[in-house]
Formats: sequence, C-alpha cells, structure tokens
Amino acid sequence: MPEIPGVSAPWHGVHVATALPFHDDDELSVDYEGYAAHVRFLAEHGCDGVCPNGSLGEYQTLTDEERARVVRVAVEAAPEGFGVMPGVAAYGALESRRWAEQAREAGARAVLALPPNSYRADREAVVGHYREVARAGLPVVAYNNPHDTKVDLTPELLAELHGEGLIVAVKEFSGDVRRAYEIAERSPGLDLLVGADDVLLELGLAGAVGWIAGYPNAIPESTVELYRLATSGVGADLEKALPLYRALHPLLRWDSRTEFVQAIKASMDLAGLRGGFCRPPRSRLSGEVAARVVRETETVLGLGYR
Repeated sequence: MPEIPGVSAPWHGVHVATALPFHDDDELSVDYEGYAAHVRFLAEHGCDGVCPNGSLGEYQTLTDEERARVVRVAVEAAPEGFGVMPGVAAYGALESRRWAEQAREAGARAVLALPPNSYRADREAVVGHYREVARAGLPVVAYNNPHDTKVDLTPELLAELHGEGLIVAVKEFSGDVRRAYEIAERSPGLDLLVGADDVLLELGLAGAVGWIAGYPNAIPESTVELYRLATSGVGADLEKALPLYRALHPLLRWDSRTEFVQAIKASMDLAGLRGGFCRPPRSRLSGEVAARVVRETETVLGLGYR
C-alpha cells in the first residue's frame, strides 16, 4: 500500500471500527471469510487500517476464541502498510492486558483501550488499568467514552497517563470538541484521534491526526475524502470539506446513537456490502428508526457518495 501523507504512526489516518458479519444460522456464527473480504475492501478504498473488536464489531457478544480469531483474520487479510489496531476492552485490567498480548502475538502494532468499564473507576484505578495494558508492550490508544463507561478521561487525566508513557493517543468520544485544545495544551505530544463521526470536521480542524471511524464501513471513498479535506495536518480545505460534511452528516450522526451498530450495518446492506444481522441483544431496526436510516442512506447514495 503506498505511503499516505500524514500517516506516520500505526494509529494515524482513518482506522475503521469494523462491523462484523455473521452467518444466518442458529448461532449467528462469525463469517470470517466475509470479514477478511471486508478488511481487504476497506484497504482497497483508501482507508489506513481497521480496529477489530470494538463495540461496532460486537465484541461483547463474542467468545474468547471468536474474539482472538477476528484479530488474526484482520492481520492476515491486511495488505502491507495497512494497520490493525484491535480493541482490548474488558471488565478487568488483567484481561485487557491479556487481549493486548494476544493482539501483539497476532501481529498488531497498536491497541485501543477503554478505561475500566465495570464500575465508575477513580483516578488511581484508571491509571493502574492503563499501566497493566501498557505492560503488553504495544502502543496504547486510550478511548474516552464517558457516556458508556461512566469514566471520563479528562484532559488532566490524559496528561497524567501520557506523562507516564502509558498512552500515545486518545480516541475522543466525549462530544465536547472544546477539549481538543486543552488536551493539546496539557499534553503536546499526545495524538488526538476523532472518536465520533459527527465531529470529524471540528476535531480535524483542531489538529486530529487520525479518525477511528464508523461510516467508512458503508461509504469509504467519500468519508476518507472528507477526512483528508478536514484534517489540518494534511492540508484542510474548508471550501470542499464543508459541503461534503453537510451532505454526509445525517448519516454520520448515527455513529453517536444507541442504534449505531444496526444503522451502519443497514447502510452497508443498502450500499451493496455485507452488513447483515447483529447478535442479541441487538436486533434489526424497525419502524420509523429503520425508515430514517434507509431514507438518509439512499439520499447519500443517490448523490453519488460511496
């Protein structure tokens, strides 16, 4: 894969939080061949890497064997220069460290780590958690999602984690775009990654050097183009970026909603890709929510965005 301007570390650029296809059988078994094909498809359409075993990949519903195999399949399917940065979230720090070790052994070059998410951890517990994950020896990207974990990786706490050498970047999913500037002030060497699709332009202009993305699963070419236009590090072009962002934003907003997995998979189906079923407790969308996803996806596809 040719070197892309602005992509200089394994966590830089557009890393797709990949959806995971399942077979239509009684167990909704993982379609590993379909997943490998999707990884190759994303590489062919301009993305820089994938993040398997995120929430979009429904990691919480996978067995340990399935979860480990998903990482191996991603690494094996990735062409040269295409990154694999697995999610290593778990209830316990020891378990997260073991998943980071598994990622290292499979050939991944970085991992994405939530803070403890089984309870509202205090500062000491959060720091201890990241110390344990860092023991695996791979660069650690912290994932700040206070909505789901109830733990907020504030700029002050991120500065402590980075100052101790435990993290190299943060996937910022708080929704508060103002934080980008305080993070940069407190931790000048900590890389900012866009964590939610619907704040891509705002965080891109604030200096983000990567995007852990949802909607490139369905429309990779247009979303990668938007990232390149919006990211200040590779030459932001607002005149082109803003109308594209406005056109895609109705879809990008689904990435921050409860139904994001079903919505993105439904959009993939409409785009002729393999979205398909979700495992319980998620079920197919129905009613007005499903109609909105279909309507908004068809509008975007009808405008020629792929």
